Amino acid sequence: MERRKAVVTGGSSGIGRGVVYCLAADGCDVVFSYRSKAENARKVLEDLQGRYPEGKFTCFEGDFSEDGAGVAFFNRAVEFLGGLDLMVNNAGVTILESIFDLTEEHMDYLIQVLFRNYVILMRESATYMAAHGIKGSIVNISSVRGLSAHPGDLVYGGIKAALNRACQSVALDVAPYGIRVNNILPGATRRFTPEEEQSADPAHIEKIKFLSRRIPLERYGTPEDIGNAVVFLSSEKASYITGISLVIDGGLSLPGLAETAWEAESGWGKVKREVDWKPRGSENV
Repeated sequence: MERRKAVVTGGSSGIGRGVVYCLAADGCDVVFSYRSKAENARKVLEDLQGRYPEGKFTCFEGDFSEDGAGVAFFNRAVEFLGGLDLMVNNAGVTILESIFDLTEEHMDYLIQVLFRNYVILMRESATYMAAHGIKGSIVNISSVRGLSAHPGDLVYGGIKAALNRACQSVALDVAPYGIRVNNILPGATRRFTPEEEQSADPAHIEKIKFLSRRIPLERYGTPEDIGNAVVFLSSEKASYITGISLVIDGGLSLPGLAETAWEAESGWGKVKREVDWKPRGSENV
């Protein structure tokens, strides 16, 4: 069986790294980009080559805040792989600023990296697939922050909302060619490996533990949670799915704001109590 060919932006750490590993485990050849963490990228690449010697893997540097960087990376990746079945837009950065503090520099940077570059790479990958008769898949890593408002989040969250909407239009454009486009919306997700967490800021780890207790499923997401979803959405098992935004957040975004004192005090969105069970009607037996 011919191996699928996948391109992933921002694959040297965090969610992107999890996506790369899940795709490799599923039998894909993978090219991923990195921006500044060259040592991380080298370690990931060497690990992949050791685990899956039958596969083709490489990585290229790419700073997608620079004009033309996305297209240049895409062309190198496709040339190395000899084709393309899956494009995963993941590279990004989070900058949260109040309207009172927002700078035009940060606004332009976020729009360039998180929206313009995603659209450009959707264009390049969809055009390549359509021209070569490839019924491939495009997956964008968006965010649950595109679904609701947060203080200081007008640009980052606004861009993610725009990406969720853009995905739907692109899905319609490319559907006649058998190409599918979907978004994944992660919630609170661990960025560090267990080894990296040992040297991480203890205050950051405590915040993770605190929020984990507030998530309905009582844990943070992992990069592998997102990677497994990418594998599914790009597979034949999802061949009738396109234009969706798949939320993966352990239920974190489900509750609204507390409206009563009881809700506020009880841990709104995650109320747990002892539950007993016995067959219905057993009292009549």
